[in-house]
Amino acid sequence: MTDVSVFGAGAFGTALAISLARDGREVSLVARDRTHAADMSVSRENAARLPGFAFPAGLRPVAESANAAAICLIAVPTQKLSDFVMQRAEALAGRHLIACCKGVDIATGHGPTRVIADAVPDAKVAVLSGPSFAVDIAAGLPTALTVAAVDPAIAETLQRTLSTTNLRLYRTNDVIGVELGGALKNIVAIASGVAIGAGLGESARAALITRGYAELRRFAEYAGAVPDTLSGLSGFGDLVLTCTSEKSRNFTYGLAIGRGLPRPQNVTVEGASSAKAVSKLALARKIDMPLTRTVSALVDEKLSVAEAIDLLLSRPLKEE
Repeated sequence: MTDVSVFGAGAFGTALAISLARDGREVSLVARDRTHAADMSVSRENAARLPGFAFPAGLRPVAESANAAAICLIAVPTQKLSDFVMQRAEALAGRHLIACCKGVDIATGHGPTRVIADAVPDAKVAVLSGPSFAVDIAAGLPTALTVAAVDPAIAETLQRTLSTTNLRLYRTNDVIGVELGGALKNIVAIASGVAIGAGLGESARAALITRGYAELRRFAEYAGAVPDTLSGLSGFGDLVLTCTSEKSRNFTYGLAIGRGLPRPQNVTVEGASSAKAVSKLALARKIDMPLTRTVSALVDEKLSVAEAIDLLLSRPLKEE
């Protein structure tokens, strides 16, 4: 079995490491903090980020100084990805680097694969995305994801190497579609949480998901994505999951806004940053994205929930 390094000992990175190691691979779970790595080595679980899931024998928690394997899954937040890979460019050179984050870099407007490729030009870059909660993967429940790489040979290699008993990977060469499906669905998930939190009901949430999906496709197609990709796992599939479950950090973030409660702290909410980044890009490209603009304004506290609802409901009537 191929050795794999997973950079990022958060919940999702840990879950991927558990699934791969359970299937017989030798996996290094690379933590930034030596104390965290040591604690995981002793307890054989990630009590801080994914408690209750024992590490298989092949999973080895290591400190940041560890050597990278030929295949590296990078499970760090999108807004920290650029600094992360630039600081490790020499160690990551020439390897398969798979982005396992969903978002748009707010500083550049780029997706994760472009961020990685800019920092490590000779890397074999791909992205892994789709409907998946860390607890489900770690528990061994059936999960399907999409791996995307511009080079079909790289996509096929990663599909074959990283698929496990419970983790089924599909492949595509539409990197743009996979990245934007994963990034934009988080924005819609925040809006869905706001709707439920504000007591607008399930029908309103269904309408938001539907109109959000239209925005997602519109923006992605403008950026060069293949339309059918947005109907797949990394688009529609992930959208449905994230907009309908309180396991979703983006949904629960929106839920707190809708209920007028303090927003979750010390939790990565990729949709909050992506809403601001995509709103800026949409404005520059003259793409109509009212839901994304509204979420961006809610995140920045430039609109109240009541004002956001009035704004969306007062839009001109039109054909669907």
